Amino acid sequence: MNLTEKVAYLKGLLDGLNPDADSKEGKLFAAIVDVLEDMALSVSDLEDEVVEVENAVDEIDEDLADVEELLYGEDDEEEEYYEVECPVCGEEFYIDAESALEGETTCPECGAEIEVEIDDEDEDEEEDEDGCDCGCNH
Repeated sequence: MNLTEKVAYLKGLLDGLNPDADSKEGKLFAAIVDVLEDMALSVSDLEDEVVEVENAVDEIDEDLADVEELLYGEDDEEEEYYEVECPVCGEEFYIDAESALEGETTCPECGAEIEVEIDDEDEDEEEDEDGCDCGCNH
């Protein structure tokens, strides 16, 4: 039973007692029940508004999480960048791993289309024919 229902119950009990409306006690009980009814309605309105605010805050939180994801990416991954030198103008600049995997990029200085190859450091450490993995290629 919610607050409004409880006040309605009290009002019914008061009506069932049938107090004299002109007596001091009858006027007092009627006034108390009226105040309780107004308070119950106000509390009910406030509860509805709180639910609306909670829903709005949840939506804002979800939107903020989306913005954070766009700005910062996933927390577990650190963005990897590669240095590229333009063969046309000699400009050195950095591109992210996703752009590097595409295999080409555009020089920000001269606008030339540049083919990109990722040098994998692990390739240098592969064993040579003699079984040596020091990279000396003897």
